[in-house]
Amino acid sequence: MRVIAGSAKGTRLAPVPAGTRPLSDRAREGLFSSLGDRVPGARVLDLFAGTGAIGIEALSRGAAKATFVDSGPGAVATVRANLHRTKLEGQATVVRADWRSFLKRPAQRFDLAFLDPPYRTPQEELWTALSVLEEGWLAQGFTVAVTRPRKDYSLGISVNWRVAKRLEYGDTLIVLYREV
Repeated sequence: MRVIAGSAKGTRLAPVPAGTRPLSDRAREGLFSSLGDRVPGARVLDLFAGTGAIGIEALSRGAAKATFVDSGPGAVATVRANLHRTKLEGQATVVRADWRSFLKRPAQRFDLAFLDPPYRTPQEELWTALSVLEEGWLAQGFTVAVTRPRKDYSLGISVNWRVAKRLEYGDTLIVLYREV
């Protein structure tokens, strides 16, 4: 895995920790091409961070800051290693917590939220996470990107959100939601 574009373009990322399914370089490239000018200056949440590749790609492309959240000690160590490799630590906060604990904290406002949970995560849990994000965690004009297995997509959304784009790469589906 590598950073696709921006200030850290070409940087090789640390080995993927066991049990983590990172978003492929090709899928990240398509995702960020779809986001375009929404990235520069954005405040980013990388929930279910894994390797941190998605949030790091956002920082490399000009996001102002990113918060990386993951419950796994191996994932958190990998995110920190990748931030060090890319020299982006100064713009990042890394939190070791599961999504439920993190979202019980006082809300912060994010312009972009990336949710790339393990494919085995039940739809109900993901729906709960999205519902909590909607309650004060998202800035006006937000975009939320959710990654799911392509063959098992059945995620409902809020009436206040619209599907802006659906991207498919192999067995991965990325859905971009925006405020109505």
